[in-house]
Amino acid sequence: MRVATYARFSSDLQRAASIADQQRVCREYAVRHGWKIAHEYHDAAISGASMHRAGVQALMRDAHTYDVILAESLDRFSRDQEDSAGLLKRLSFLGVRLFTVADGEVGQLHIGFKGTMNALFLKDLADKTRRGLRGRIEAGKLGGGNSFGYDVVKQLGDQGLTTGERTINAGEADLVCRIFREFAAGVSPKAIAKRLNRDGVKGPRGRTWGPSTIAGNPKRGSGILNNELYVGRLVWNRLRYVKDPDTGRRVSRLNPVADVVTTDVPHLRIVPAALWQAVKARQQTIRHLVGPSASAGGTSQRARRPTYLFSGLMKCGVCGCGFVVGSSNRLACAGARDWGICENRLTIRRDALEGRVLKAMEDRLWHNDLFVEFYNEFVRERNRLHGEAVASATSGRREQDTIAARIKELLNWVSSGEWQKNTVLEAQVRQELTDLGERQAALTSDVDLAERAQRNRPLLHLNMGAVYRDWVVDARAGLTDPARRDDAKTALRAMVTEIVLTPKGDELGIELAGDLAAMLVAAGPQENAEDLRRQLTMVAGGGFEPPTFGL
Repeated sequence: MRVATYARFSSDLQRAASIADQQRVCREYAVRHGWKIAHEYHDAAISGASMHRAGVQALMRDAHTYDVILAESLDRFSRDQEDSAGLLKRLSFLGVRLFTVADGEVGQLHIGFKGTMNALFLKDLADKTRRGLRGRIEAGKLGGGNSFGYDVVKQLGDQGLTTGERTINAGEADLVCRIFREFAAGVSPKAIAKRLNRDGVKGPRGRTWGPSTIAGNPKRGSGILNNELYVGRLVWNRLRYVKDPDTGRRVSRLNPVADVVTTDVPHLRIVPAALWQAVKARQQTIRHLVGPSASAGGTSQRARRPTYLFSGLMKCGVCGCGFVVGSSNRLACAGARDWGICENRLTIRRDALEGRVLKAMEDRLWHNDLFVEFYNEFVRERNRLHGEAVASATSGRREQDTIAARIKELLNWVSSGEWQKNTVLEAQVRQELTDLGERQAALTSDVDLAERAQRNRPLLHLNMGAVYRDWVVDARAGLTDPARRDDAKTALRAMVTEIVLTPKGDELGIELAGDLAAMLVAAGPQENAEDLRRQLTMVAGGGFEPPTFGL
């Protein structure tokens, strides 16, 4: 029996040695059961609030090769109810059993009860942490990370080492005042950043300076020019952070003004009040001249669309910064133009680059030998999964029949009136009926999923190369049609992973990387596009190697 183990620790809750401790406990459990551990997966210093972790994702990709997945406890996988249920559902579909040292084999009841407990633990922890932070803020201590211009003061008190105090860093404070004075005098954040980088001045956390580091967002209080700590005001709870359930990434949201906590800390003032007011006045003037911005109330969905065909997809091969449109409609490295940290000062006309990339997408981005190799592997993997789906559906239907027979037996006992003679047995039967009903519902979902997997046929065909080229030609024509332009732009952008521009003598060389999954979906029958996308995800996952070549 092949067994894989998983371990995780959170930096704020456990020590790093916890990984080794968990693995040791799992090994001992495996030895007692006569299991052989084939591989050990782990994630270090990562919260269990999300499944977007490298170790657990690798485990799920390899899960079909194991018979058992073992962990110390269910919360090592996730503290989120939806994630825990999804984990068990996917492993059940693959025919893999889930065990924990704490509870043995994990079933629906464990997911229901322990999933709820784990989710409540996270919420309770967040509430207690927030309450503690508010107390620190109201006492004039900092509750989060350090700001540029200050040093952390570590003090040994009655309750151990504390780090809530800050003192002014004289050298960094002078830089803060310099930035405020230059902006108030009319220098743009971009020009200030270039001057600082040219002078070899290190920015926050030792990084280079960028315009956004200085300008930030006035409404959110981000950026050097908007940090109220520089005028002796400690502001907390301006933002709250929520996790996107699809990506696992934290997204910031503005809190109501009534929830924001402000405490005066005059001993931390760096910027004089008059200079602060001068900066705020210039920011207000700029906002008045350029009109409403995202920070003043948000932009429409249309305004957030890429301005040009390949906006955001181009990057410099020297410094990794993006390429942006400059004067005369020419593209230039933002690291060289805006930040002054890159030597790549070559430019290229935007329309010339777009034309070359579109032509390459039509003629060169699709390699037929690459597709044939992918197609053969796709079919092999699809056939393997089809066999697993048949076995899973057959096993599920057999268990459904067994459960249905047991439920019928229990209902007959209830209808006979025998339960009135034994109240203890009555409670046991009621609980068993509840458990059987939950298992029956879970099996129905699993069997339906397995049967759909059986019916899905491979949607790839060997003449996709020609179909893809025709599709690109049609999409290019759509760029000139006002009614189709937005859809054509979105579709063509989806084909491209990135465009890297690197100096080659006196001109920029172009390296184009394509998204193989997007190309396959685009070239397939459009009425089956969603089915094909699901098959590609199921069979090949998200890690397609992009075809890449130079222009």
